[in-house]
Amino acid sequence: MTETDNNGIDKVIACENLTKRFKEGKLDVEVLKGISLDISAGEKIAIVGSSGSGKSTLLHILGGLDLPTEGTVHVMGKNIAKLSDKERGDLRNQSLGFIYQFHHLLPEFTALENVAMPLLIRGSSTTEASSKASDILNKVGLSERLSHKPGQLSGGERQRAAIARALVTNPNAVLADEPTGNLDHKTALQIFDLMQSLNQEMQTAFVIVTHDMQLAEKMDKIYSLVDGRLSNY
Repeated sequence: MTETDNNGIDKVIACENLTKRFKEGKLDVEVLKGISLDISAGEKIAIVGSSGSGKSTLLHILGGLDLPTEGTVHVMGKNIAKLSDKERGDLRNQSLGFIYQFHHLLPEFTALENVAMPLLIRGSSTTEASSKASDILNKVGLSERLSHKPGQLSGGERQRAAIARALVTNPNAVLADEPTGNLDHKTALQIFDLMQSLNQEMQTAFVIVTHDMQLAEKMDKIYSLVDGRLSNY
């Protein structure tokens, strides 16, 4: 179930007055300061900012991987701070996909097995998980690489497999942290175009943290994170 704003648009993720503070001894650092952000179904959002500006921290909180110090985050209408660890894990598995700068594929498993993993964790049968994993790998252009392990794939192919893994559960939103940051420019553009194509086809919302303005400008909205505050770019 999604929340709906005043215009009747479904909100996949909504955060209000989000603050994140890290304390250690006498050190007290406020990384995020009163951020409010709505992400609607099918929307493509880029968040840009310098290194250390808190972009990854914000993404982790939006995805329920971390909790805010103050403020609220709702994913599919559920306040993540009020969920147990298991409930947050289930919500991530059901509603969200994650893509990182480094693919984080498991080296001992094939591309097909890596992509099927989220469905197996969900409780799908091996047959169903393999079938869906094969379908999405075909969509990202890896139909000839199903039995290849990560070490046998190129950098671009590994990132395509990571995108397939993020999308195999048909999530409401994908959160991507510098998804093209470890690739050459040509491959980065190909990966970004692939994500846009899948966004249009599957109506999955994308929230992408990137330092590449050429890529950010392909999104529906660009936000800038400076000194812990989020603003329109």
